[in-house]
Amino acid sequence: MSDNKSDHPEVPDGAHRPADAGPAGAPAPSSSPPAGSPSSSPSASPTGSPSGEAAQRASTDVPESASTVTPGAGEAAAASTAGELPKQAPAGTTPSIPISETAEAGKSAPAPAPHTEPASTGDTAASAAPQRPGAAPAGFGQAPDFTAHHPPPPGAIPPEPPRYLRASDSAWAVFGRIVVARARQMFDRAGQRITQRTLRIGVSARIFHPEPGAQGLRGKTLQYLEESIAHWVMSRDVIVFMIPTVGHQGMLHPSNIRLRDYAKHLDGLLLQGGADVSPQTYAEVSPRPEWPGDRVRDMYELELLHEFVESGKPVLGVCRGCQLINVAFGGTLYQDIASDVPTAGVHVSEHYDQHRHAVTFPQGSTFATMFPGRREAIVNSIHHQAVRNLGRDLTVEAVSAGDGLIEAVRYRRSPFVVGVQWHPEFHRAGGPELLDCTPLLDTFLRAARETRF
Repeated sequence: MSDNKSDHPEVPDGAHRPADAGPAGAPAPSSSPPAGSPSSSPSASPTGSPSGEAAQRASTDVPESASTVTPGAGEAAAASTAGELPKQAPAGTTPSIPISETAEAGKSAPAPAPHTEPASTGDTAASAAPQRPGAAPAGFGQAPDFTAHHPPPPGAIPPEPPRYLRASDSAWAVFGRIVVARARQMFDRAGQRITQRTLRIGVSARIFHPEPGAQGLRGKTLQYLEESIAHWVMSRDVIVFMIPTVGHQGMLHPSNIRLRDYAKHLDGLLLQGGADVSPQTYAEVSPRPEWPGDRVRDMYELELLHEFVESGKPVLGVCRGCQLINVAFGGTLYQDIASDVPTAGVHVSEHYDQHRHAVTFPQGSTFATMFPGRREAIVNSIHHQAVRNLGRDLTVEAVSAGDGLIEAVRYRRSPFVVGVQWHPEFHRAGGPELLDCTPLLDTFLRAARETRF
């Protein structure tokens, strides 16, 4: 197969030399294009020279014009111009180079510098000229002019100062507001910790006195807490503390802790049931020696009750606690219901907490509001003593349905000082028969939360 390409002619200085051109002055072998080639036809060039058409098409920078050049025409132009010097291009124009030569030369030669407009055309002409893809923007690489003034665009700066600034503000005024804000934040956090702290309810202790001549634990003073009363309070996520007695004489281990310290640090007091209140506490004499009551416990719980009342803390008394509240405010008791009130119903039996009777809530009482829709309820009954003469500033909250004996009292001068004659801790919450005393517990704990500080 014959080679149709010819050696490239020598070009003068200043013109592009093809990458595959031979040494200067070497004669190029001539070869005629094959018959039937488009470049051999006289009508291929309007000027009569095939090389003129190829050179003219190759000299333009427009991609569309370069794509119209046929390979045959470029080969014919290279063959016809072998041994001839190219024509000089007019001043200010780009030299005409065939496409095949520019493709080979572009691999090693740098791209020509982009054509720039004269300075007289101005910035408008430069910005209006189309920019080649990937070319740097106008003015790229120039040194910045730090003396030039570049004002912000309209509307970038508000016409007035921000609202959080005041025209009369001084450094001390701003500092004062900062201090006030910090102090308010500290008080808010402290108040939040106080209100969200778990309630602490104190329960008075039952006392087991030593038996004469007994040995072991029976010869010691025991203070204990009945399990059901503690679990009833703890059912509302409350911490329970049993409050021990505080002796002033004969202590093996002297201490400066007093009952007022418990009233200061606890949120409420619950007086649990147990032994009878001694008749000496309300200035009476016991008719029977087997009912002496517990004078030691009376003095301990009375002091504890008054400390919590003076601290503004709520108090809830159960059974004996209800009787003690009445005695604390000057009331008296029936020492034995069966003996003192022969017409009264049975309030205690060998069935203990299984014995029950009905109670009613007087119209307008707090219990009528606490248990809405309930004018009568069934409660347990485990007491042989009861309120006789009502103490000062006490109101009746519930009475026995059969005989009218007082079953619940409330002290009017405190946020919450209430006593009930039955044992609410023995009532199952939501039980179908006995009164659900959860509202009573919730009211007591709500008062404890509201009066804690």
